[in-house]
Amino acid sequence: MQTAARSLARSTPHLRSLAIRRSHIGSSRESEGPGRTTHFGFKTVPEEKKETLVKNVFDSVASSYDVMNDAMSLGVHRLWKDDFVSSLKPGAKGSMRCIDLAGGTGDIALRILDFARENYADRETSVDVVDINGEMLKEGYKRFKKTMYHNTPQVAFIESNAQALEQFPDNTYDLYTIAFGIRNCTSVPDVLKEAYRVLKPGGTFACLEFSKVTNPLFNMVYDQYSFSVIPIMGSILAGDRESYQYLVESIRKFPSQPDFAQMIADAGFATGGMHEGKSGAWRDLWGGIASIHKGVKV
Repeated sequence: MQTAARSLARSTPHLRSLAIRRSHIGSSRESEGPGRTTHFGFKTVPEEKKETLVKNVFDSVASSYDVMNDAMSLGVHRLWKDDFVSSLKPGAKGSMRCIDLAGGTGDIALRILDFARENYADRETSVDVVDINGEMLKEGYKRFKKTMYHNTPQVAFIESNAQALEQFPDNTYDLYTIAFGIRNCTSVPDVLKEAYRVLKPGGTFACLEFSKVTNPLFNMVYDQYSFSVIPIMGSILAGDRESYQYLVESIRKFPSQPDFAQMIADAGFATGGMHEGKSGAWRDLWGGIASIHKGVKV
């Protein structure tokens, strides 16, 4: 075992970095062994290489991450994130301990803390922002330096892998969130397994992710926009066509809403019925461009 005493922790002393077992980073227990492959966008790559490839993408886009999401959602991602957090009502039943995975830039964490404070006068709810990418965490740390939560117990930034949260104890958190991040992980089942483990009984898993458009005509228009316009915007806005091309492809490779809902249930979570909408396991946003999935640890 070696500690994650990386440049991130050295350059930003208030940024907490905990011990990580490096041998498990980028692989899952089920996927260990030579010759196994996974997808990186539309490419097939060795499993052990995907994490590095994804890290390179987010190193490249970290400073323009919000611009990237604006391009991919026509700016609507901000409304989706507001909807996502408000649907969770953090603070409604008292202070919560939250963990936000793939949350490096801090936009979900900030929404959680603001919602709890503004709606319930809650200044005790806390969020551990966890991301495998140090550059993304630096962006989040800079964002929080402008807020009242900076240098308070309400937020911490931790570099770790969603597939191997071994430094986090069992039954710790009331709420686990992950927004626009789970599709980039090598093993979604391992992410869900770790989410289940670190949540307290009765705790909520909530995921906001790009999904499958349900209307065929709308899907055709959305595909045309995604593959023709977004990579060009990546070149113009960030000088990085390849990263944006990967992000578009990664959305198409992610499981459908029913398949992902079943994966959440298979991890042990109680979900709604295997359908969209009221009492369902997920709720589509904008015809399925994105979806919110939830599950409760039983």
